[in-house]
Amino acid sequence: MAPSQSTATITNLWVLVVGRFPKEHRVGIPEFKYVANMHGDETVGRELLLHLIDYLVTNDGKAPEITRLINSTRIHIMPSMNPDGFEAVKKPDCFYSNGRENNNYYDLNRNFPDAFESNNVSRQPETVAVMEWLKTETFVLSANLHGGALVASYPFDNGVPATGTLHSRSLTPDDDVFQYLAHTYASKNANMKKGDHCKNKMNFPNGITNGYSWYPLKGGMQDYNYIWAQCFEITLELSCCKYPPEEKLPFFWNFNKASLIEYIKQVHLGVKGQVFDQNGNPLPNAIVEVQDRKHICPYRTNKFGEYYLLLLPGSYIINVTVPGHSPHLTKVIIPGKSQNFSALKMDILLPFRGQLDSIPESNPSCPMTPLYSDLPSHSAATKPGLFLFLVTLFHLLFK
Repeated sequence: MAPSQSTATITNLWVLVVGRFPKEHRVGIPEFKYVANMHGDETVGRELLLHLIDYLVTNDGKAPEITRLINSTRIHIMPSMNPDGFEAVKKPDCFYSNGRENNNYYDLNRNFPDAFESNNVSRQPETVAVMEWLKTETFVLSANLHGGALVASYPFDNGVPATGTLHSRSLTPDDDVFQYLAHTYASKNANMKKGDHCKNKMNFPNGITNGYSWYPLKGGMQDYNYIWAQCFEITLELSCCKYPPEEKLPFFWNFNKASLIEYIKQVHLGVKGQVFDQNGNPLPNAIVEVQDRKHICPYRTNKFGEYYLLLLPGSYIINVTVPGHSPHLTKVIIPGKSQNFSALKMDILLPFRGQLDSIPESNPSCPMTPLYSDLPSHSAATKPGLFLFLVTLFHLLFK
């Protein structure tokens, strides 16, 4: 049976949803998304996602891995976030074309609210549409596709001393997971993992980089996703040339197909479940965080009481907080091997009756202001670690 599909209009953008239940959220089925062509002159990602759609649909029911992935994941694909920019490119160029910006001459990857400094630019229709889209879905994992380099870049793109900028980096509380995610994509792309395939660009060890370490960026989409949408997002730079000749496109698909599929699978990392009161009622808007890796904007359950936490194998303490009650601590051990296209499932039953009328059903966003601006300069995220070594070891042992 072919997967169900639906096309949703977002201003002048469209999204294809591949999954068994494309028009509705299903509890326990994580949401994933790919977004390409934010810069209209960066065309490789757009073409790759069109190929990916075809590959998923035609292999469902034929290739067991693809069938299981579709059965267990709701996959959203937006091939072009900047269709006006794409159409504006009249003379394709490897380095820069007029179509980089949208029709109002704004760079969409500098147009989102920023958690580190004020970004008072005029919010563009495409940006607003994506921000609204993020409110309607419980996205867990994402990637945005670009061109002009060959590297997997992970948050943060901007930063303050509290996130490590004095050490020329800016790290999230989930830096181990982000390095693993970037390494997952790069390791299956033979050219990306070299780190120096683009001879006139920087050398990226193992084909990955922290965004800030590469260059600081204000108003980027991946930081916005992580902080305000509870969605882990990385940026994939997929071609040395932003707008390569048409005859080279099959080459890019061959080098990225395995990476694109393997990255989607990572939405099933860690632990997921629902939070219930003692009567079995799901509790929306409960804060669910791992001790020692709290987010500046706390991660909360959705309107179904669901939570998703992307975590590498190990032992963790999950802290659940509901207004008016003491924190509830639960120990969880994430196993070292795959859970068959599913994160470890662990529902949490709280020992009280939730006052559902006092808990909003929708997740109230933290203010769209520079949340990190008042933090002290010292943070656990800035401490040096052996994350890359551990990520590489994890791949060797469990992949």
